Parts: sequence; structure tokens; C-alpha cells
Amino acid sequence: MSESAILNVSRLDKRFGRRAVLNGIELTLHAGECTLLSGGNGAGKTTLLRILSGLEKPDSSQITIASDSPRTWRHCRKDLHQQVLYLHQQPYMFEGSVRYNLGYALPTDLDKPSRREMIDNAIEWAGLHHLTDTPAKSLSGGERQRVSLARAWLRNPSILLLDEPTANLDQEAKERTLDLLKSFKEKGIALLLASHDPLHFSSLIDRQLHLYEGRLVMIEDSKLMSIPSSPTDNTLRSTA
Repeated sequence: MSESAILNVSRLDKRFGRRAVLNGIELTLHAGECTLLSGGNGAGKTTLLRILSGLEKPDSSQITIASDSPRTWRHCRKDLHQQVLYLHQQPYMFEGSVRYNLGYALPTDLDKPSRREMIDNAIEWAGLHHLTDTPAKSLSGGERQRVSLARAWLRNPSILLLDEPTANLDQEAKERTLDLLKSFKEKGIALLLASHDPLHFSSLIDRQLHLYEGRLVMIEDSKLMSIPSSPTDNTLRSTA
């Protein structure tokens, strides 16, 4: 792996019954790089994100984290939990205020002054001042997304995985989300985001990968951001 590579995945397979959802996936994520993952409904995008975050077991894989030696998913699952953070399409909010929800991202043994300072910094970063004491479960979709990103900011992962981060958001909320994601990238965090709205992320992404028939293929032409679920050979090339 190159010096900037944080995660390298090879020979990753996943089947559901007789269907091969992921077949020999090869993927490398680099610090400060944003990769957009596209693909049709049911292509396996969410399954791949869940595997990379340690939430779902693949049938086989070789995974290298930073400068470590290649290991199976089972043997590096703990490290995946520590370094990779997965944000679901519909962020979960706990009972209580926005401030209370942000506290879930912090270690339980952190002293109260440090906890308050870090939460205040996250509120400032995400522009949540007017929502601090609002019940989190009453928030709009865009507001929930910002709280979720603020929690991720407090966790400070090496890799951030996002599943449709702008789904069902209005244009203003989409722009706010994009600005926050740019901040993660500038911080050197590797981003991998699955989206059906690739054009919105054109100013953020460094490359686009398309999941098709269980394999990852790279978009050759950066102008071809929005492609059909069954792309033609002249728009793609294999990442393997």
C-alpha cells in the first residue's frame, strides 16, 4: 500500500444464497480522498459499506489497515470498529436533546469540563446553536444529518462511510451536508459515500467507482458522473 493508503481490501466476496452480491472486490482508500460509490438499487453498495465498517461478515476477504499485514475480516473486525465509522441513510437519534445525543460520541470516562468543551466545539462546527436543547427525535432530516455528522466529527475516525447522505434533503440541507463533508476531507479523513446523486458531489469527489454485477469498476471520464445501472464498456474500467 502507498503511504497515504488507510485501508486496502482484496478478494472480498459476499453471497446471499445463490446470488453473488460482491465478487472479488478490490478497493483502496486513501487519507484525505473522497470516493463516490454508485450502482443500481440492490447492487450491494450498502452491503459493502457494512462489511467495511465491521458490521457484516463477508464470505472471504483480505484486509490491510494502515501498515499492518493483510488479515481476514474476522481478525481485523475490532480495528474496523475503531477506525471506520458508518453513517446510515437515516441517522438514528436517541431520546433527549441534541446536546445529549452528541455526548454519545464521547468516552464515558471523560471529565465533565472536557466533555462540555468538545460538545460545544461540535455544535459550533456543525452550526447547531439554535438546536442545542431541541429533542433530537423532533428534528428534520437535514438537521438529523448534521447531528450525525457532528457525532462523527467528535469520534474523529480514519475513514467515514456514508450511505446516501443527501437522500430526501432539500437543496439547502444538501449544501450544508456537502460543506461539512469537505471539512472531513480537509482533515485527512478518507470518505467513501454511496449516492444516487453523484452530480451534487462533483466538487468533493476524487474518483467514482461503480458497483456492477458484483464488481467495482472505475469511471474513466470524470464528466460521466451520472451513468446507467448497466454501463457500457467504454465508460468504465476494472479497479482490479
